[in-house]
Parts: sequence; C-alpha cells; structure tokens
Amino acid sequence: MSRTSVPAIPGPIPGPDLAEGVRRFNAASVGRISGTLKAAAAGMPPRFIGIVLMVAAMMLIPIVDTAAKYLSADLSPLFVAFMRYAASTALILPIAFGLRGAANMLPRNGWGMHALRTMLLVSAMSLFFVALTTVPLADALGAYFIAPIVAAVLALVILKERLTAGRIAGAVLGFAGTLLIVRPGGGMEPGLLLALLAGLLFGGYIIATRAAALRSGPLETLTFQCLFGALLLSPFAILFWEQPTAMQWGLIALMGLVSITGHFLSITAFRFADASTLSPLVYFELVSGAALGFFIFGDSPAPIVWAGIALIVTGGLIVIRR
Repeated sequence: MSRTSVPAIPGPIPGPDLAEGVRRFNAASVGRISGTLKAAAAGMPPRFIGIVLMVAAMMLIPIVDTAAKYLSADLSPLFVAFMRYAASTALILPIAFGLRGAANMLPRNGWGMHALRTMLLVSAMSLFFVALTTVPLADALGAYFIAPIVAAVLALVILKERLTAGRIAGAVLGFAGTLLIVRPGGGMEPGLLLALLAGLLFGGYIIATRAAALRSGPLETLTFQCLFGALLLSPFAILFWEQPTAMQWGLIALMGLVSITGHFLSITAFRFADASTLSPLVYFELVSGAALGFFIFGDSPAPIVWAGIALIVTGGLIVIRR
C-alpha cells in the first residue's frame, strides 16, 4: 500500500489577541448551552441524569460501528480504528482549546488512570474490528457483550460499590437478551476469542472510566483519550495507509463527530451514577443497532430478536427503578 503525504496548508498564524478572543467566544457560547442544560436538569436526581446520558450515548455508538463496518470492507480495520481517533482528535482539540486554553486542555492529575482507560478502550475496539473480519457479527457480539457482567463484578471488587439484587437481575436479563439476539455458535474460533477478549477489556474500561471521571472533567478526559488513542494507533496508520475516497472521508468525519459526542455523554454519565448502575445500560446499543440494521441494510429482526430487545429494555428498567 502506498503512503500519501498531505501537504501543509499555508496561512496566517493567529496572534495571541485573536486566539484569546476565539477562546473567550467559544467559552461564552458553550457556557450558555451548559447553563441551559443545567437549568433543564435542575431538580432531577443525579442518578437519573447519569442514566439518561448513558442511554443517549449507547444509542449513538452503533452509528460509529455501522460506518466502521462499511469502511472495513475496503480498508484495514486497524487503519479504520486509527482514523476514528484521528477524526475525533481533530474535532475535540479546537473545542478544548477554546474552552480551557492550551494549559488546561488535559487533566492535571491521574494520567496513569486516564492512560489505562484509553489503552483498554483502544485495545477493545481494535480487537473487535479485527474479529469482525474473521467471524460473523452475531458471534462476535455475543462474546463482546460479556462486558457489563465483567464491569458489575469489577465494580464490587475494585470500586467497592454495592451490588444489589436489582443490579444483578438487570445485568443477567440484559445478557440473556443479547444471547437471544445474537445466538452465538458453539465453536470457539480464534476470531471469537478475540471478540471475547475485547468484551473483557471493555468491561475494564467501564470501571476505569468511573475512576477517571471522579478525578477530572469530561472534556479534559475526552481530549486525553482522543490524543493518546490516536498516538497508540498511529503505527497501524503507517503500516496500513490507504488514501480514502471522498465518501470514505465523509464517513470518517461522521465517526469522529459521533464518537466524541457519545464518549462525552458516557464520561459525564459516570459523574452522576456508579458503574453498577450504568454498565447494564450498554445493552441499549443493541436496540439502536437493530434499528440501523433495518433502515440502512434492510435487516428485518425475527421475533426472537424482538424478544431479546424486550429483555434488554426490561433489564435496564429494573436497574433504573431499583
């Protein structure tokens, strides 16, 4: 594969006054939006806010997966993984600079935990993308969605959170619903083992996100994640570089935009609710995925799939109403 260098675009470098003006303008604009959101959330229990944010994030994530699946038909899945992080970085940096300034864009402490959670997420995503090239999507998802169960157990052991009967029931119902939807085969092929490992790593990421969210703001956490993730995946960009088409560039930009939005929502959610409450809600990703499969790929879920979705929603409601 040939490597294509992109020439730098010459242009004036903003002076300090202009840069400071842009930063203040962005901060004021986003500040007004933040104030509106805070006013809307006034009076709501923090746990309820966390649940709403997490469900919204999970409903968005399948958009990224759908775009990645399409791109991986022509591009290396590891290259796609890098481009996802590169696009997210290109989008989040101006926002972080405008709101925080260069000196405060990244977390001030806890870099070890932030690095750990990013490595867990990058590894899980990369392994899952590779698994999709060797095993059916249903089998891969069946293994990957072990993550909430792992997170619930780790929350009890590591974070010392209270594991109630309602949380256990919600996680078990969600996992049972996943099995009804994906109906994984009995053979443990290497690709399926990769998907299972990806699910284990993602379960660890959920717990690490809870720990990191308590140490720094969501914007700083997300900026670090995008920068460090792109750095970790940059060797694969060099090894598997291909020049994307105009349509592929558009999908890459979409992945970046939706990715930072979804991760910002999920990171913020962990500031309002604990991991045991939020981890079963990742099953809502399957609800959005089923809808996208129907409207984009023409997939018509069988009755057993709708039964699985019903179990997932029931499990999530049990967690919410505990």
